[in-house]
Amino acid sequence: MNRITQLFNIQYPIIQAGMIWCSGWKLAAAVSQAGGLGIIGAGSMYPDVLEYHLQQYEKTTNRPFAVNLPLLYPSISEHIETIIRHRVPIVFTSAGNPKTWTKHLQDAGCKVVHVVSSAAFAQKAEAAGVDAVVAEGFEAGGHNGREETTTLCLIPIVRKAIQIPLIAAGGIATGRAMLATMVLGAEGVQIGTRFVVAAESSAHDDFKQKLLTAKEGDTMLAMKKLVAVRLLKNGFYEQVAAAESRGANAEELAQLLGRGRAKMGMFEGNLQDGELEIGQIAAILDRVQPAAEIISDILQEYRMAQQEIQQDAFRF
Repeated sequence: MNRITQLFNIQYPIIQAGMIWCSGWKLAAAVSQAGGLGIIGAGSMYPDVLEYHLQQYEKTTNRPFAVNLPLLYPSISEHIETIIRHRVPIVFTSAGNPKTWTKHLQDAGCKVVHVVSSAAFAQKAEAAGVDAVVAEGFEAGGHNGREETTTLCLIPIVRKAIQIPLIAAGGIATGRAMLATMVLGAEGVQIGTRFVVAAESSAHDDFKQKLLTAKEGDTMLAMKKLVAVRLLKNGFYEQVAAAESRGANAEELAQLLGRGRAKMGMFEGNLQDGELEIGQIAAILDRVQPAAEIISDILQEYRMAQQEIQQDAFRF
């Protein structure tokens, strides 16, 4: 056990990211049942939808789980009320000031983890009293840091800057990557992209299949003037790239993005016009698997890599 497994009362320090349109109760329950920490992604849910997912999760398992809550969400106070009423044990916050809700959630019995993209933000989160932080490198899918700091650089920098438990995220999909980030100072990993293609993921099947054909260079960080996000290249991305190349401002990008673009792509399967958020590590994906099998594969490779490090080939 380490500080992360103790904090969350889980078997393995593997956390499934709270990905919009991809991480409903089915995926969260499957990950938690397999010994990791499943997360329900509330960022794409209306209050009644979050209520439904919590009810379904509670009917399925009593294992610890979390809700991911972007702090800029319009109905955040309703989500907070729902989370407290259902006694959600852990909340992962992101995209906002952790001071706003951390104490309120902790007073209600929740552990609070905040997602950051820099050491400076990690220190602010620690000062706000969060129980742990997720440091996410720019390889990650979804919303991202404008600094474009890679996970390999970010984790040791953040580890040096804070004392509270640290979870690594961004470009992690294998046991070897998990071990590498743990050596760098992380005490757990948060994995998104690989769980998007889990059998229990709520991502559209066409989106999952599209990811299995992704190659190196097929994702790019875009919309940094609005909100930095890593996108799989498609028709919508090309529109964004063209707009940015001519100097489009945040207002123009917001108009191009419109409403429901991510739902259109990831949940409804419109692969041409939808917003397809995914990490660079998509290039390593080769099949759809049950979440439990994904966790088992990661752990097996992690242990194998540990053994290899102890062999003569790794001694100098």
